[in-house]
Amino acid sequence: MRGARGAVGALLAAALVLVPATAAHADGIRAQQWALDALHTQQIWQTTKGGGVTVAVLDTGVEADHPDLTGNVLTGKDMIGFGARQGDRAWARHGTAMAGIIAGHGHGPGDGEGVMGVAPEARILPVRVILEDGDNSRGKARSTRGNALAEGIRWAADHGADVINLSLGDDSASAHPEPSEDAAVQYALKKGVAVVASAGNGGEKGDHVSYPAAYPGVIAATAVDRYGTRASFSTRRWYATVSAPGVDIVIADPDHRYYEGWGTSAASAFVSGAVALIKSAHPGLAPAQIKKLLEDTARDAPVGGRDDSRGFGMIDPQAAVAAAGRLKPEGLEAASYGTRYFGPGPDTASSGGGPTDWAAPLAGGAGGVLLVAAVVLWRARRSRTDRREHVLDGDF
Repeated sequence: MRGARGAVGALLAAALVLVPATAAHADGIRAQQWALDALHTQQIWQTTKGGGVTVAVLDTGVEADHPDLTGNVLTGKDMIGFGARQGDRAWARHGTAMAGIIAGHGHGPGDGEGVMGVAPEARILPVRVILEDGDNSRGKARSTRGNALAEGIRWAADHGADVINLSLGDDSASAHPEPSEDAAVQYALKKGVAVVASAGNGGEKGDHVSYPAAYPGVIAATAVDRYGTRASFSTRRWYATVSAPGVDIVIADPDHRYYEGWGTSAASAFVSGAVALIKSAHPGLAPAQIKKLLEDTARDAPVGGRDDSRGFGMIDPQAAVAAAGRLKPEGLEAASYGTRYFGPGPDTASSGGGPTDWAAPLAGGAGGVLLVAAVVLWRARRSRTDRREHVLDGDF
């Protein structure tokens, strides 16, 4: 169990907000996926689309028969074992959204409709380690399944994952390293599995350190908008590795509609898709090499080469794959950083009184690695923008 941390919850979900009404049909969705153009996917897809790579999505579950994901989702593992089930509204919304960003292949004639992911030929290995907001079993999961994330990381590493995506985290005021999670991350890295995580959505609430993003060796993704500007909600911390799209992101949902979301959850998924492309083209590279490739080839770097807002800059999958061709695979001893933290290291854990304490009774997941799902973030956004949630009906 996770002790005191088990009672604390924090965010990292894509908020579901307005999808512009001008997109009258599902095939208009593709035109709204600005991130695909920003990442120059058409160019990199001439080299690789992620074939042969498995990305484990540790999340709320993934709808395997979504039209944009059919054939790309493997049989996974449920580390929670209870709560909402397939067909329930409080099931697999966040996980399906992240899977679509990573490996959606669209649908319809020529796959021209629906969501296209960064690596549309990659496979998704779903591992359920948290519960959606609105799931009545959140409290039970918090008190009984505190080790689900650590167990899920190890399970994924042992069952064929090449990349692990962690669009989740604890960035509450009392967040601190959890030894079992840290050890699980190092276990995965030493098996050659790259680990990507959301940097945190606390940019307007104190920039608290978020775990698992802050564990050594993790590729931590911050969020930017279509202009490359840091999203105001994106956490600024020493562990920021690279940035990726995280604002106005079209996401697929188990209800077969499309929503627009924001969050470093989405940024993490985009980075995981980019890592899948690199590993598909150069399968022998170690996680540390991939992390360094992303850093060295990032574009629009901050002044000085790096900062805590955007890391080394915006991911450039095409440049990373090209640069990877000049590398020789390293031994896996280079995969992690042992027990050392890069940068100033984690803050001293604190408790109570922080600006994110409001999330604790709402978060519904495993232990302290929890999810505040769409409705919570939507309400927070609505209070600032007075926008209403809408969806675009698909023609399924």
